[in-house]
Amino acid sequence: MSEPYLLIAAGGTGGHMFPAQALAEAMLQKGWRVRLSTDARGARYTGGFPPSTEIVEATSATFARGGLAAKAMVGPKIAGGVTSMAMQMMRDRPNVVVGFGGYPSIPALGAATLLNIPRMIHEQNGVLGRVNQLFAKRVAQVACGVWPTDLPDGAKGVHTGNPVRGAVLERAAAGYIPPGDYPMSVLVMGGSQGARILSDVVPGALAALPDGLRDHIRVAHQARDEDGERVTAFYADHGIRAEVLPFFDDVPRRMSDAQLVISRSGASSVADISVIGRPSILVPFAAAAGDHQTANARGLVQAGGAIMIPENLLDVAALTEQITAVLTNPEAAQKMARAALSTGAPDATERLVHLVEELAQKETP
Repeated sequence: MSEPYLLIAAGGTGGHMFPAQALAEAMLQKGWRVRLSTDARGARYTGGFPPSTEIVEATSATFARGGLAAKAMVGPKIAGGVTSMAMQMMRDRPNVVVGFGGYPSIPALGAATLLNIPRMIHEQNGVLGRVNQLFAKRVAQVACGVWPTDLPDGAKGVHTGNPVRGAVLERAAAGYIPPGDYPMSVLVMGGSQGARILSDVVPGALAALPDGLRDHIRVAHQARDEDGERVTAFYADHGIRAEVLPFFDDVPRRMSDAQLVISRSGASSVADISVIGRPSILVPFAAAAGDHQTANARGLVQAGGAIMIPENLLDVAALTEQITAVLTNPEAAQKMARAALSTGAPDATERLVHLVEELAQKETP
């Protein structure tokens, strides 16, 4: 009997590709043949995929880029991509097709829909992306990385969580040391697009803490290159020990050491915070499509694991008040850590694998 075949379709950003990679690794270990359908941008993220993953580039397009001429070609390009993919599937039929969002996933999902091949999608954020909105009612189920996820009527959703990196899993449910009269770590993460406002507000908020509290603070602050020098200088001028870098390659360690995380609420950040289990203050990126970062934060906030401050309400006074509330109340901080952990899904990859295997049972030989 030939090995079962999984076709994964994912767009050209890390948010789509990283969970796709996690599923590919797991399915290969289970003896499946795995092919990834993506585009040229997505191909940049394939270096971490196992070498045995077959990688193909699909023809697709988006209305979000280019001028009028480019937009006029979107329909024909997508139709051509779907047709080409359907022909490939008729020659080499997948047992299951899984889409992870992004316009490059349209050809594979469109062809699977035409050929009635078992299919599902995974949505990383609390609001469906445009492509996943298109297919949500045309797949067996929507695996949701954040719960609850806003779904259209008729779509079947199941909470799987967002797969996290192995380094995060190694620190899953790491013991939390609540705030106290000793050095305390604060981790500040803004992401590539949303770091500016945190660099503008967080240093001032930490400097405004009461002297006895501020003196115990140690800060790890992710700031864009253009902001790093001024943020570093501000912390130094106010006697706050801080490490300011554009990128931390050891976020899981820093997060597990932290008494408090101040962050945007991107899907991967929320997943890391919930799997490790840390109190957080979340500031959703207001420009995120569909305000999906607010939706991402919802589960943590409702569970009591996070405090959310909308971007339009973020200022030094508001943030100082919330930081003080967490770091001067060890019992409440401990409760927040436990609540955050209760929303985590360290077994997200295994849940996805189970859904794929269930769908495979519906495919006729």
